[in-house]
Amino acid sequence: MPLYALVDCNNFYASCERLFRPELKTRPVVVLSNNDGCVISRSAEAKALGIPMGAPAYQWEHVFRKQGVAVFSSNYALYGDLSNRVMRVLADMAPRVEQYSIDEAFLDLSGLAEPLALCRAIRERVGRHTGIPVSIGLARTKTLAKLAARRAKKDVSLGGVFDWTAAPDPEALLREAEAGDVWGLGRQCAKRLAARGVRSALDFVRLPADWVRKELTIVGLQTQLELKGVSCLPLAEAPAARRSVLCSRSFGQLIEERAPLCEAVCAFAARAAEKLRAEGLEAQAVQTFVFTPRHRENLPQHQGQATTTLPGPTNFTPDIVAAALRGLSEAYRHGFAYQKAGVVLLGLTPAASRQASLLDLPPEERERRRALMRVVDGVNRRHGRGTLRLALGSAPDRPWHMRQHRRSPRYTTSWDDLPRIG
Repeated sequence: MPLYALVDCNNFYASCERLFRPELKTRPVVVLSNNDGCVISRSAEAKALGIPMGAPAYQWEHVFRKQGVAVFSSNYALYGDLSNRVMRVLADMAPRVEQYSIDEAFLDLSGLAEPLALCRAIRERVGRHTGIPVSIGLARTKTLAKLAARRAKKDVSLGGVFDWTAAPDPEALLREAEAGDVWGLGRQCAKRLAARGVRSALDFVRLPADWVRKELTIVGLQTQLELKGVSCLPLAEAPAARRSVLCSRSFGQLIEERAPLCEAVCAFAARAAEKLRAEGLEAQAVQTFVFTPRHRENLPQHQGQATTTLPGPTNFTPDIVAAALRGLSEAYRHGFAYQKAGVVLLGLTPAASRQASLLDLPPEERERRRALMRVVDGVNRRHGRGTLRLALGSAPDRPWHMRQHRRSPRYTTSWDDLPRIG
């Protein structure tokens, strides 16, 4: 029979911030979204204060000050690096691993003699090697493993690990779980189910299967079967092939002039091209978009976008940047105040299997470009992103940069941010 474990990093962003600040161990900690907008991570102490997920930061500033809450801007370089360290520990200890998100991973423990003991050992080693606390749920299906991990996180008496398969009364556990907390349902489905009197996971399990299939599609039916212990979602060890690459950002302030938008789009396109090369892909088209604030009724609204087809598949940064800027020329309208811009790379194909074309550059020129990009990527990996970059996107502290007034140092990815002693 299949057996899955779900490893969930506790309050991940907040835990990352605490890792290099031991004085914050018992102090409330929150992490804010891009541009320091909303709360996206809370320590247990912050949750106890009633600070909700998604709370606008400006509305809670008085609480932050009064309760001594440590507030941080998002530090994705730090979070991504620590996530990679956690995943490497899991890969060393489990036979099969599927990373589900930056702070979650499924493990396939089918056929192992002592799966519960292994889960406890995994939790101990992750904590010892990375400093990040995790909760682990063990069950026959991935959906039940998610519920088990949630219970392991909430009930401190469990020691961070909960085995659903050993529960004496699984129906009681389903009765305690709200339908909206079930992976695969979510809050919108929960509202539809509530109208039918379905409040708990157990209520959902007891619904007629044909009604679930009709009203919630095959996804809802799979979720119901998973809650009944029938595994419908096998482990996906290899990520699905990308269909696009997106790089976008909301600005720290509204932008009306075209010049700073060009700088932003140049930087986004260069970053997207870097992602392409890291995954061995090439793009055949570039979409550029700019948006005004959607919820500011006092400002004129405009959502512009344009797609530029490339002469051939490429991941060469100058070509992608040039196409993105041509798209911006079509998307931009003078007289509007823009809040967000972005670049999407489309028509992705593996670089190693590209088809030759009569319009291709000579082989020596293609190799020269590949060599140039390898140098740029190598320098940036070693010395920090943006060490080598196009001049147009290089100006620091521009208005299109995010507000990150409370960002912690990038302790693990920047030499300049290494902790100093003495």
